Amino acid sequence: MKLPNFLLKMQRISATNKIFLLQNLSVMVKTGIALAEALDTLAQQIKNKKLKNILLDITDNIKKGKSFGESLEPHQREFGDLFVNMVKSGEAGGKLEEVLKQLYVQTKKDHELVMKVRHALTYPVIIIVAMIGIGIFMVTFVLPNITKLFKDLDVQLPLFTRLLIALSDFVQAHGLVVALASLLTLIIFIRLAKTERGQKIIDLLFLKLPLISTITKKINLARISRNLSSLIKTDIAIVESINITARIIGNAYYRQALIVMSERVKKGEKMADILKNYPKIFPATITQIIAVGEETGAVDEVLENLADFYEDEVYQTMNTLPTIIEPILMLLIGFGVAGIALAIMMPMYSLTQSF
Repeated sequence: MKLPNFLLKMQRISATNKIFLLQNLSVMVKTGIALAEALDTLAQQIKNKKLKNILLDITDNIKKGKSFGESLEPHQREFGDLFVNMVKSGEAGGKLEEVLKQLYVQTKKDHELVMKVRHALTYPVIIIVAMIGIGIFMVTFVLPNITKLFKDLDVQLPLFTRLLIALSDFVQAHGLVVALASLLTLIIFIRLAKTERGQKIIDLLFLKLPLISTITKKINLARISRNLSSLIKTDIAIVESINITARIIGNAYYRQALIVMSERVKKGEKMADILKNYPKIFPATITQIIAVGEETGAVDEVLENLADFYEDEVYQTMNTLPTIIEPILMLLIGFGVAGIALAIMMPMYSLTQSF
């Protein structure tokens, strides 16, 4: 069934689709199958309609005499700067097979990193959402029935109980307004987060908050090292490699540091000397290792080793993260339950004492 054009535009090309494409394409090119034929064969196997149409378009352009890199240019948004530039460089240097293999490794490593972080955060997010949901249910449906009994009693209630009754009454009377206000606040926050200033504030928070800052730095350092290493290995100029990496990196502060670095490297300065100006986001260890790489002419290998190191660090951190967060969440749940229980039990205890 053919999807409408607007639905095709909305469809995502996942990292898994790209990994499948790169893995099979590199093998087919290695065995001597013509590029256009290989792409056409893969297009028939891929279920993602958008990627299938793109591959068929690329195949047609290659058959008309265009290079693979030129054919990819109209689809740069879907594949990204890294993909397109590495393919162009691979074709120019006669190393397309090697570049495709490098892109496969790069995409797979990046996907594994993202999935590791996502899986580690799934459990805490589920617990937090469940806590909020239970809290709303208690305040909206359970507490009104209990607090009604206290209102009928002509006794002085403890402060915490009065606050709980007031909260329950407010939600009962203005529940729709509270829900709409919460939704509006969320929409405004999302809109502000998409602005340049909002993104910078969020990125700064991620670099400052305890525990989160460590994870954020390791992820960004791993991605920067991996991308730079892949680009330099395919003989793309160092300045262009840094610029491409800057466009890929999400954190505004790392992106700005890379932009400054590309401008200063263009003037003849060394990467290690420039990174010394950013000790808060680039540790001294990285600066020293890159300095050694620049001295020995093995920057790509040094960066690859750094990427492996920081990816392993992220994996270890993500593996231990649930065990760190779980006790904190359990304490929060315990305090919440204990607070509600006290607010309900204290008046009852007072009543039994008065008889």
